[in-house]
Amino acid sequence: MNFFIGIAQNKALISSLTAWFLAQFLKICFTLYKDKKLDITRFVGSGGMPSSHTSFVTALATSIGKLNGWNSTSFAIALCFALVVMYDAAGVRRAAGNQAKVLNIIIKDIAQHKPLGEEKLKELIGHTPKEVLAGAILGIIISNLLI
Repeated sequence: MNFFIGIAQNKALISSLTAWFLAQFLKICFTLYKDKKLDITRFVGSGGMPSSHTSFVTALATSIGKLNGWNSTSFAIALCFALVVMYDAAGVRRAAGNQAKVLNIIIKDIAQHKPLGEEKLKELIGHTPKEVLAGAILGIIISNLLI
């Protein structure tokens, strides 16, 4: 039972999960505003504004910095982890999303000449730098509000 109590009292974890949850909720709100339709699947989907991955890891790093000190080894580890996640979100995953767009165009062009039974690839994989920045700001704000 102490395990579950410890988890429930872990301020860094609560801060990170709250930032992730809020970022995912905001994706639904932004999709509703932009597309004028309620898409609940955005709550579990990747990509979009703001980056929930970035919110999650920046809230974690900020919480660890506040709790353990900005000069602690644990903060350095969390910061490096956050930077890798943010780079991946805006770099590698974004490139994979762009490739999916190109492949979908190729499939569409081929399909116009002969029918293909291929399923479209998921294009909303990565984030723009603006989405990553928004996620980072959200994570830092949530952590500062909760810790």
